[in-house]
Amino acid sequence: MSWSDLRKGRYTQEHGEYFVTFNTYNKIPHFTDFNLACVFSQQININEAKYSCTWMSWVLMPDHFHGLLRLNIKGSTLPRIVGALKGNSSFIINKERGQKERFRQPSFYDHALRVDDNRKKLARYIIANPLRKGLVNNIGDYPFWNSIYL
Repeated sequence: MSWSDLRKGRYTQEHGEYFVTFNTYNKIPHFTDFNLACVFSQQININEAKYSCTWMSWVLMPDHFHGLLRLNIKGSTLPRIVGALKGNSSFIINKERGQKERFRQPSFYDHALRVDDNRKKLARYIIANPLRKGLVNNIGDYPFWNSIYL
């Protein structure tokens, strides 16, 4: 699916909640490096503070990120918040690595949550990614996730 296809029909709803996914460039598993994964995880907290949003649940996998995002104030748009997380984390990670190469795919996938969507079920799906991929046998052993629901 092309970047323009992903953007078609994208609408930011005030106080909306979204399921978001984005990948590293060419799905390179950069986040098998513990330090890089820590740097990215710190950027989530910075993103929340700067844009007054809440990453309700998230998991960082070796080559992609999944999250449930809530927009908290008027004027914070989905593309701006996700773009800032991707851009700022890429900049800092490239600085850490001493490189200036593309780190993320330019697009992201989003799905607006409806009132009747079960947030807890979606959070469990997101958090269970490391289990499904066989990275750990117990989610407590995987360091790069968080959820307000669990």
